[in-house]
Amino acid sequence: MNRDDEQKLKALDPKIAKALQIDVPELRMPELPDIGSDEVATLPPHRRLTTPVWFAIAATVVLATSVAVRTSGVFETYDSLAEEVLAHMDHEPAALRVTDVPVSDGRLARTVPATLAVFDRGEALITYAQTCIINGKRVPHLVIQGQRGPVTILLLPEEKTADVTPLDGASVRGFIIPVGDGSIAIIGDREEALEPIRDNVISSVTWTI
Repeated sequence: MNRDDEQKLKALDPKIAKALQIDVPELRMPELPDIGSDEVATLPPHRRLTTPVWFAIAATVVLATSVAVRTSGVFETYDSLAEEVLAHMDHEPAALRVTDVPVSDGRLARTVPATLAVFDRGEALITYAQTCIINGKRVPHLVIQGQRGPVTILLLPEEKTADVTPLDGASVRGFIIPVGDGSIAIIGDREEALEPIRDNVISSVTWTI
C-alpha cells in the first residue's frame, strides 16, 4: 500500500466514527413505592421434616382416631340392650332428619342383605339405611318418616328377647319387641303412634339368618 492510499484511509476514519455515533437516552430506574419492613412477607426457609416432626404428626392422627372411636361408642359398655339402643340414637343424630327423599333399593338391599332377612319396604318412606354395631354385632339401622317425625328401626336378628322391653329416652319412646329368634327396636317421638308401625314392620320382616 503506497502513501497516497494510507492518506485516503485515514481521511475516512472521522466519517466512519461520526456514522457510528447513536444518541442513546439516559437510563433511569423507575421510582419504587416506599414499603415498610412490616409490610414485607418473609418466606420461611425450606427444610425437610425431621423424625420428631413425623412422630408428632403420627401422634396427632392417632389421637384424632381415638377421639372419633370413643365418640362413636364402639368401646362403651352398657348394662342392657335397651340402654345401648338409646345411646346409639345419640351417636347418629344425622339419621333423624325430616326428608321426603327415600333411600335407593340398592342401598336398602346392602343394608338388609338376603342372608340376614327379607324386608318388604311396602309403602314406608325409608330415608336412612346404614349398617351399625349393636352389642358387638352388625345390624341394619333404618329410619322411616312417621306422622310426628323420623322413626328409628333396628333389626336385631341375633338378639332374642322373651318379652317387650320399653325404651324411654329424654324426648323419645319406643320398645324392643321379640320377633321369631330375634328382635326389633322401634323408637320415635313421644307423640308418635308406634303401634301401627310395629305391626307393619313385624309383617314385613322374615329372618333368614
